[in-house]
Amino acid sequence: DKTNQYFIMAESNPNSRLEAFSDGVFAIALTLLIIDIKIPSSVKIDSTRDLWNAIIQLTPSISAFILSFTVILITWVNHHGTLKLVNKTSASFIYANGFLLLTIVFIPFPTALLGEYISTGHSSPAVIIYDATLALQAVAWILITRVAAKNKLTKDKKSTLLVIKHGKYGYYAFAVYLICAVTAIWFPLAVALITVIIWIFWLMLGINLKNE
Repeated sequence: DKTNQYFIMAESNPNSRLEAFSDGVFAIALTLLIIDIKIPSSVKIDSTRDLWNAIIQLTPSISAFILSFTVILITWVNHHGTLKLVNKTSASFIYANGFLLLTIVFIPFPTALLGEYISTGHSSPAVIIYDATLALQAVAWILITRVAAKNKLTKDKKSTLLVIKHGKYGYYAFAVYLICAVTAIWFPLAVALITVIIWIFWLMLGINLKNE
């Protein structure tokens, strides 16, 4: 029956529970992004024009939401692709995955900061924290891929090479986001724009890789 089929599948894939748990965390993080986007109760709405003006004031928050939604979505796609290459597990792999999830559930916080302060004259801390979070996420990817390759958790040699390749992207990402976080001390708006462009690049790269 279906129940027995589920258990057989779970036993054949030791990471099935890990992926299911991770998917739940990704879903919750995506949901949390939208919670803070609302018109403050302190805003007085007496006409349609007032409502439109209030909605326009939410543009920075909506833009930050779209950016972070893209970040989490791309990360989920990459996570799913990585776990397809792995057919074994270990304690270190599970903890490395947990570190990645930590960076994911933290993203709604800097997202809210960006939405509220990016259009102000003191947006620097918001951008710094956002890019620092992305830098930590890159570290998590490095750990996941290194553990998978070192502990021989992948399906075959081809899978190992792909995991190592993914890990190299993690090093590039860490360097870029670390530089962005430091640069945001002086040029927060420019760094925020660069961060958006970087994720558009990751999105296009991911689409191209999936189509190959």
